[in-house]
Amino acid sequence: MPEIPVLFQVVSLAAIVLILVADIVLAYRRPHVPSTRESTLWVVFYVVLALIFAGVLFFVAGATVATEFVAGWLTEYSLSIDNLFVFIVIMAGFAVPKTRQQEVLMIGIILALIFRGIFILIGAQLIENFSWIFYLFGAFLIYTAITQAFGGDHGDATDTALIRFAKRRLSVTDEYDGGKLRTTVNGKKMFTPILIVLIAIGATDVLFALDSIPAIFGITSSPFIVYTANIFALMRLRQLYFLLGDLVERLKYLKYGIAFILAFIGVKLILHALHENELPFLNGGEHITAVPEIGTGLSLIVIVVSMAVATVASLISIKRDPNASIKDAVAAHGAVDEDQDGTEVPRDEAAARQTDRGGTARTAKRD
Repeated sequence: MPEIPVLFQVVSLAAIVLILVADIVLAYRRPHVPSTRESTLWVVFYVVLALIFAGVLFFVAGATVATEFVAGWLTEYSLSIDNLFVFIVIMAGFAVPKTRQQEVLMIGIILALIFRGIFILIGAQLIENFSWIFYLFGAFLIYTAITQAFGGDHGDATDTALIRFAKRRLSVTDEYDGGKLRTTVNGKKMFTPILIVLIAIGATDVLFALDSIPAIFGITSSPFIVYTANIFALMRLRQLYFLLGDLVERLKYLKYGIAFILAFIGVKLILHALHENELPFLNGGEHITAVPEIGTGLSLIVIVVSMAVATVASLISIKRDPNASIKDAVAAHGAVDEDQDGTEVPRDEAAARQTDRGGTARTAKRD
């Protein structure tokens, strides 16, 4: 694989960090619910930015590196949709005010980048020192693919053991106080529900990093490509959240597309491990050169086709059943409450209705 100049890596990461900082500043200085037009423009901006970066890589390091980046970016892009689905459930389950969701999502994205950076460093060291790790990565991805396709839903991300422990050990108010992490209630300092939301999102980030990092190492062994592909995939996640909104819940075949990609990369990793085999009980510790290796170009085609087929099939399903509601999907994750008339609604909607009936909701006493 061609070497990527160190200077290019440093300059690229510095530029990406500046863009992320600017995005964070905008999110915090203007807490609001982005319009469809605004969200679309930002998503297009980040997609174009990723493609420009791929083009620069083509001229700096060659076609192989550029192709690996695009394949890795699309893989992480598709996996982040699943991440986005759980974010939607968490926001609904904890009834996070819509004007504050941008800030929460931004923190979630930063946490995801930190956790993935850690896992990438660990993964790179494991790959460098233990070639057999590809067997484990491949088997794990195949298992994850089976779970993704046939194992049901993610479960209630708002009622995990970690969340229950945090609620028992920490003094948390029932109401939000703007974007504050701590507030004062009857003279007592307490945490707001924002802290619990961040814990839930942080735990989700760790779980998804466990899937995504082995998957992209099945495409490239370059830590730089792995991390930049993750950054570009996550950078537009906040805007995509507001652009797609409830539509994500209704893309019911998307999980099968993601599962197929994970299974494909899992098989690719095992084939690569066999090709580079050093385990003494397999072929006497010699490489199994008769085993074919799957190239990056084919991987890119499989990723694109899988996501395209899953998305189109989901959209056709929505067109056939335009009255399909997201409530079934949200209910499957435990993020529902019953309204006064007994109707199941998402928790954020239930909270809004309760506020409307009872007048202005109670708010914590501010500092």
